[in-house]
Order: sequence, then structure tokens, then C-alpha cells
Amino acid sequence: MATVTGFAQQKANTGQLKKYVEYFNSIDTEAVKNYISNAQAFEFLADQAPLFECPDSVLEQNYYYRLWSFRKHLVKSPEGFIFTEFIEPVKHAGKYNSISCASGHHIYEGRWFKDNSYLKDYIKFWLYKADVGQSKQRFHQFSSWIDDAVYQNFLVKPDQAFLKEILPALDADYTKWETERQRKDGLFWQNDVKDGMEESVSGSRRDQNQRPTINSYMYGNAMALHKIAALLGDQALADQYQAKAMTLKKLVQDSLWNAKSMFFETRKAKGGLANVREAIGFTPWDFNLPNDNATYAKAWDQLLDTAGFKAPWGLTTAERREPTFRTRGSGHSCEWDGALWPFASSQTLKGLSNLLTNYKKHGKMNADVFYQELHQYAASHVKNGRPYIGEYQDEKTGEWLKGDNPRSSFYNHSTFCDLIINDLIGIKPRQDNVLEVYPLIPKNKWDWFKLDNVTYHDQLVTLIWDKTGKKYNSGKGFSVYVNGKQIHQSKTLKHIEVLMK
Repeated sequence: MATVTGFAQQKANTGQLKKYVEYFNSIDTEAVKNYISNAQAFEFLADQAPLFECPDSVLEQNYYYRLWSFRKHLVKSPEGFIFTEFIEPVKHAGKYNSISCASGHHIYEGRWFKDNSYLKDYIKFWLYKADVGQSKQRFHQFSSWIDDAVYQNFLVKPDQAFLKEILPALDADYTKWETERQRKDGLFWQNDVKDGMEESVSGSRRDQNQRPTINSYMYGNAMALHKIAALLGDQALADQYQAKAMTLKKLVQDSLWNAKSMFFETRKAKGGLANVREAIGFTPWDFNLPNDNATYAKAWDQLLDTAGFKAPWGLTTAERREPTFRTRGSGHSCEWDGALWPFASSQTLKGLSNLLTNYKKHGKMNADVFYQELHQYAASHVKNGRPYIGEYQDEKTGEWLKGDNPRSSFYNHSTFCDLIINDLIGIKPRQDNVLEVYPLIPKNKWDWFKLDNVTYHDQLVTLIWDKTGKKYNSGKGFSVYVNGKQIHQSKTLKHIEVLMK
């Protein structure tokens, strides 16, 4: 197969990156400068980030906007690199403006940077340093899927020595969650504020409700620890966490599934299900928890229902038919009773991607639905006609409900680039040396795209789709390059598994 001299395929789009960075820099006052300034952004991203081009200008621009804004949150602290959530200092943050709520999102997004040392520092900060010298817990200030994120990062950037170093801390942390939040029946409880989702329809700042969020997270964490322990040869620990995961899987399906509403729901501390559908009911699919059957898949019908979660500006956090929808905004700094939150949108899209790629029973869901909702999510990143990412939005108008509050700008509380790389284009990281790609681009939607400069398993990967062969002049169809050498070529854009040479 063909070889691309000097990795030209990987570096072809830096001019395009420069155009976007110059535009974003031009509309930014740069009130806060962290480790990489705007002036350094192009050089940093050209070296570190996967580069992407496609016919959908909304997706393409937002991909680069999210890369550019994510870079703003990289902070070099006295205790190593971290990623912040708010660009401005906030009172409820810990050291160096750190907040654990979106740490899983940060790791999923940051795993695609070439240099993985930033994330390793960040992971170790939460495991060993975040609570030192603090008057209250910072790591467990919010629910977390940290173990799952650590394992997913490993699949992109393999480093068994790092996993071996931190496994005891991960194991101890899971045990701590069991001590703090596990009920006698095995389910975990959480306040909605500690889920980062306060003023929700089903939640409470005080009641010990059994929510789909924390139980899905802890299932995902247990499965990750099972896989990490098995990888490192600790079969006893692997078996222990597999058993924990299987117990949680059964409990979630038996106790949090509402057969009447066909949805995963919060179970109240005082007994009974909440009887309201919320976006958190899709969270079990973020970790491939539900069984693969038509009954559970039916929950996704609500994504298409305008009385469910479908609104003009995106996917709501509570079903729109709920009588108390959007009634909790007055007097609160957050409202998760229907408003759009990028945090939830990115979780729902990840769950939908998992349904379409890892399950056989899809219900009414298909690649067209995924694409439409991803496109709408990208289109929502706007304020006054300019690119913007903030905290939460009105579902009908797209108004950012924090207004011009500077703390809301560049809100690093969700993913987007990972949804492009891992879900839409579909690079599916694995432990072995097989490159798996499962695109969710609808048939005949695009005639071309390129994703290049992807560092995967310490090699440079490029994916090219060129239906006619005239866009890139490197042949018709779908091509995959590793370190400049073509390892796959096919006429159609489809699921592939190719051994990396």
C-alpha cells in the first residue's frame, strides 16, 4: 500500500487550524491566561490535537472552538497540571480553582492530546492531592466516573506502569464511595447537588435518592477496575470488581427501571420511583449497563418526542410534558428541571453512540438521529452570533441563562471533540493492536472528511473518506494511514478492524 512521505497526511490541515484560532483569538478579550495563552494556541494545538475537516461547517468550526477553549483550562499548578471547569475563580472550587464534577469529561476530551502527561498529572491530583490541606472533601464533592475515564484514557495512550502505580488509590477510592454512599441493598444514593445537577425534578439537596447517575458511574468504575486489575494480573481483584459490577447492573435494572414509563428513573429515599423521565435515565448506556433488549431500547423513543426531550434548541434535561418543567429557575443558580446543559447533552450523545455501536436492539434510533442531535448540539454553541460555550440554555431560544456572567464563559463541563473522534468518526480504542473504526456518519451524508494527527497507541493515525477521489487525490473511498503508511482502503465507509503494523 501507499506511503505518504513526511507524514503529509497528518499535517495537511494546520492552515485551517490557524484560520480558526486567529478568528477565536480576535473575538476574545482573554481576561484569564493559563498555561497556554491565545498567542501560543495555534502552535500548541497544531502539535497536540487531532485535526478535522468535513462538509458540515457547524461541526467543523465547533470542533476547533472546543479544542481552543479546552486548551484555555490547562493550568500548571504547584502540584502538577490540572484542567479547570470555570475559567474565572469560583467560591465552591478547591485548590487552583479545581472542581471534580466534570473530571470524567475532561479526561475523555484530553485523552486525544498527544502529550498524555497533562492528564496523568490531573488524575494523580485528584487521587492524592486535591483533599490535602482542604477543610472539606474536594474529590468526593461530586459524583465521578474517574476509574472508567482512567481506563478509557489508557486505551488511547497505553501505559501499564501508570495503571499499576495508581490502582491501589483507585481501589481505595471505590471503597470510600461504598462507605459514604452505598445503601444496605447495594444501590448508591446521591443528592442532586452532589451530582452537579441541583434543582432537578426528581432530586433533592438533602434526600438520599438512588439516582441513575451515581449508580451508572459506579458500575462503569467497577467494570474499569475489573479490566485494569485483569490487565495487571491481579485476578482476585478483577473477580471482586466484576462481581460488584454485575450486582449493580441487576440492581439498576430491577430497581431503577420504570416499566410503566419505559425509562430508568430516580428512586426516592422515602420509597417509590420519581415517575418522571430525566436525561439521567440515558446515563446507564454511557457505560453499556442495560441488557441488549427491545424493552430497554424503547426508552430512546423519548429523544424524538417533542413532549419528551426534543426541543428547538436541543435535548432537555427533563421531559417537556412534566408539569413542573422549568419552574425552579427563580432564586437558584442552577436549574436541571428542563433547561439544556452541555454536560447532559454530551452524556446522552455518548449513550446513544454506545447503543448504536455496542447493541443490536436500537429501537427507533439510527445514525441519522445521532447526527442530527450532534449537529444541533454544535449549533447551540453560539451567543450574539459568535462561538460560545456556557453553563445552560433556554430550550426554545438558546439564550444562555447565566447571561453575561463571566464565570459562564468557556465553561469546561462537557465534551465535544471526543464525540467527533470517538463517536461520529468512530475510533474505538482497544487494548490490542487492532485499529477499530465504527463511523456513525449517515449513508450518503458526506462525500469527504479527514481526521488526522491522531496519536493512538504511540502512532500517528489518519482517516480519510473521499467518495469520488477528487477531494484529496489519494484514491476513492475510505483510507486509513498509520505513520504515513496506508493500512486499509475500501470503497465504502463502514465498520472496520485493521491490525496496526
